[in-house]
Amino acid sequence: MKVELQHLTKIFPGRDKKNPVDVTAVNDMNFEIPDGKLVGLLGPSGCGKSTALNLISGLEVPTEGRVFFGTDDVTELPPEHRGIGLVFQSYALYPHLNVRQNIRFPLENLKGEQKMSREAMEAAVLEAARVVQIGDLLDRKPAEMSGGQQQRVAIARALVKKPKVLLLDEPLSNLDARLRLQTREEIRRIQRETGITTVFVTHDQEEAMSISDLMVVMKEGKVQQIGPPQEIYDSPVNLFVAKFLGTPQINIFEGKVQDERLIIGVDDLMQIKAVPDRKVLVGIRPEGFILKESGAFRCTPEAVEVMGRDSSIVFGHMGSVTVQPRAIIDSDNPLAGQKDHICFDVKPRKVFLFDPDSGERISFL
Repeated sequence: MKVELQHLTKIFPGRDKKNPVDVTAVNDMNFEIPDGKLVGLLGPSGCGKSTALNLISGLEVPTEGRVFFGTDDVTELPPEHRGIGLVFQSYALYPHLNVRQNIRFPLENLKGEQKMSREAMEAAVLEAARVVQIGDLLDRKPAEMSGGQQQRVAIARALVKKPKVLLLDEPLSNLDARLRLQTREEIRRIQRETGITTVFVTHDQEEAMSISDLMVVMKEGKVQQIGPPQEIYDSPVNLFVAKFLGTPQINIFEGKVQDERLIIGVDDLMQIKAVPDRKVLVGIRPEGFILKESGAFRCTPEAVEVMGRDSSIVFGHMGSVTVQPRAIIDSDNPLAGQKDHICFDVKPRKVFLFDPDSGERISFL
């Protein structure tokens, strides 16, 4: 099921009685979620991603704009009539019911033509349990299960009605690091097996990049960029997106373009064509450095952190805006950490220029 948002806006009235100021949680959101794709809504806390999910689900009514499922305008439809499956951060399982009963609960409330026989409900429960691989846990209570298992129950309960759209609101935030990794892989597998259009809300860029077909990066209620995760990482439209994606974070330096050369401090890094002389902010991904004795970028090494196959070199540079700029290099490199200064060349496609005032990216390749 294709989902389309048209000029979607949500404004919450201010609660301060003395100086009420309205809060625009979602600001003129326009994008289309293709049928059968998994889309990640990504951004920092307070950016409006959960509100956007609630508008899609019908839990919130938009101030302006429309929501379409396929060709159907569902803006005025209540959640129970939209054909959605919802999974919340808290799982919201009934503690007094076992897994089978928790999964079956949405089916027991169906009425009219949708009402199902006990045999049909049991078949649907078993199929949902099979998809999330908890068929051997059907008689357990939630308290007898791990966080990851409870998450699977919540997903099975959302899937059992065969929804048109599956909505996941930060479903992994209560899990430890290992379970987060396992469960996000399971969510991706389940989505591919069922083919259900899925919207996944998270503030964790690694989660969004690892499982999304498309990613929507948000800031202060506005969409900053939409596209495949790797495309956004490789070609951010502005400084916010560049800084939000990537671990370690992109390094930012004050620089200038002069006579078609990029200069940071006193270092002449590389040729820059089709950009007039001007001041710029320079973003260089940590993996964009090449350690080289004759490199153009001269730095002062401060620490070397060996991380198995890679080493993270923390360095200082007079043009750095980033507090602790880092370079990620091969840990086998014998030059790492052995000198009072180190030199790098840079990979042009890992270098980005931004306007210092607007933060918009300046293209040069």
